Amino acid sequence: MDYNNLIAKAKEAMNYAYTKYSNFNVGAALLTTSGKIYTGCNIENSSFGATICAERVAFTKAISEGDKEFEAIAIVSSSGDYTYPCGICRQFMSEWGTDLKLIFENGKDIKIYTLKELLPEAFIKF
Repeated sequence: MDYNNLIAKAKEAMNYAYTKYSNFNVGAALLTTSGKIYTGCNIENSSFGATICAERVAFTKAISEGDKEFEAIAIVSSSGDYTYPCGICRQFMSEWGTDLKLIFENGKDIKIYTLKELLPEAFIKF
């Protein structure tokens, strides 16, 4: 499948990031199994624990709108390099299955993994 549109949506979302402390913008675009796309950007806070990552923003938008079946998520950053999700995001995403495809790009190449590959022994209680 061609994920270039998903990457483009993630890059667009990255422009809305609020990164006054790190200046490290991240954008995510989450594709549901029905074909709808939800985007997210990272939003920092002076109380660093209140910061929320782009991936979780996209997921919470989708879930709050009733979508809970996901195919893929594209993640990009202002670094210009591959940007992988933090541990909290990996665990958060695993709640909806570890077959989710994660798409990364560095301006030249695209890498695709399943969440299971990036979190092989996720804590899943269901």
